[in-house]
Amino acid sequence: MRDYYEVLEVSNDASQDDIKKAYRRLAKKYHPDLNPNNQEAEQNFKEVSAAYEILSDEDKRSRYDRFGHAGVDPQAGGGGYGGFGDIFDDIFDIFGGGFGRTSSQSRRTGPMKGTDVKHGLTLEFKEAVFGVEKEVQIRRYETCSTCDGTGAKPGTHKHTCSKCNGMGQIRYTQQTPFGQFTQVGVCDQCGGSGEVIEEKCETCKGSKKELKTKKIKVKVPAGVDNESIISVRGEGNSGENAGPPGDLYIYISVKSDPIFQRQGNNIFVKVPITYTQATLGGEIDVPTLEGFESYSIPEGTPSHTRFKLKNLGVPNVRGIGRGDLYFTVEVIIPKDLTEKQKEILLDFSGEMGEKYRKPQKKGFFEKVKDKFQ
Repeated sequence: MRDYYEVLEVSNDASQDDIKKAYRRLAKKYHPDLNPNNQEAEQNFKEVSAAYEILSDEDKRSRYDRFGHAGVDPQAGGGGYGGFGDIFDDIFDIFGGGFGRTSSQSRRTGPMKGTDVKHGLTLEFKEAVFGVEKEVQIRRYETCSTCDGTGAKPGTHKHTCSKCNGMGQIRYTQQTPFGQFTQVGVCDQCGGSGEVIEEKCETCKGSKKELKTKKIKVKVPAGVDNESIISVRGEGNSGENAGPPGDLYIYISVKSDPIFQRQGNNIFVKVPITYTQATLGGEIDVPTLEGFESYSIPEGTPSHTRFKLKNLGVPNVRGIGRGDLYFTVEVIIPKDLTEKQKEILLDFSGEMGEKYRKPQKKGFFEKVKDKFQ
C-alpha cells in the first residue's frame, strides 16, 4: 500500500488546506464519471479518496504519522467510488454540486456508527511478554442520560423542520461547465435530523451526548510490544441515530528491562563468567524470563561467545510458538589481586611459555625521547 502523502502528492508537513487542494485536483482528474471505462483511473480515484479520508482527519492523520497504515482503522477508505460519502460532503463543489449521488447524505439521517476512541497504555516488560489484564479509564461520549438522546429539554417537544419538511435533506441544482448537476445536501436548519428542537437539553446542549468517564478491563495478550494496538469492539463513542458505538484502540508502550533486551520475539542477555569457567568450562546459571536455566559451557570459551536456548524467548502474540533466548558470556578479569594470587598467575604464565615483562614506568623525558624516536 502506497504512502498516503505520496498518493496526494504532498509533503508530510502539508497543511489541511494543501491536502484539500491536492485532493480536489486529483479527484477531478481521476473521477470515474470523467474517465468512463477506465479501470486505472477508477483505481487511482479510490486510492486518492482513501488517502484524503485519513489525512483530512486530524486524529487519523496523527495515528497514521505515528504508526503508518497499521495505526488507522482498517476499514477506512474501503469500498467503491460511490462509498466515499463523507468526502463528497466536504468537497461536493468540486464539480459544482457532484453527480447526483445521495447515499452519503441519506446516511446522515440513518444510523451511523460512533467514532473511535484511542488510549495509551504503558506496560512493565514482563507484563508485555506474558500478557496481563489491565483496567483502563477512558473518556467517551455516551447517550445523554438527561434527555435519553433526544437533545430536547425534558418536558419540551421537537417539531418537523419547515425547511426540509422532515426529510433532513435539501436539493441543490447548479449549472457548471460539465452541464447541470444536482446535489442533495444536509439541511442546514435541522442538521439532517428532520426535526427542530424547541428547547435544548441543559446537560448536552442539544448534542444528544454527554462526556463520561468509564473504567474498562482490557486483556492484553502475551507477546505485545511497543506500537502494538489492541482493539476493543463497541467501547468507543456512542453512535448517531441509534447506530452502533465506535471502537476503543489501546496503543501499547513497554518499559525497558535492566537485564533483558528484546528484538522481535527473541531475548538477549549478558552473563558474566570467571576466567576459570571460561578456561576449564563448567555449569553456569543463565537468567531467563521464567527464572534460571543451567547450561554447560565448553572449556576454552572466549569472552563474547553467544549461545542459544530455544523456545525461551517471547511468546508469539498470535499464540503460535515463541522466540529464543540468546546469552553472551563475558569473562570477568579479576582486579586487586593478592601477592599470592599474583605469584600463582606468574607461575601459570611461565608454565605456558609466556615471556611476561612487568610494565615499566617512564619519566617525562624518556616519554618525550620515545615519541621522537
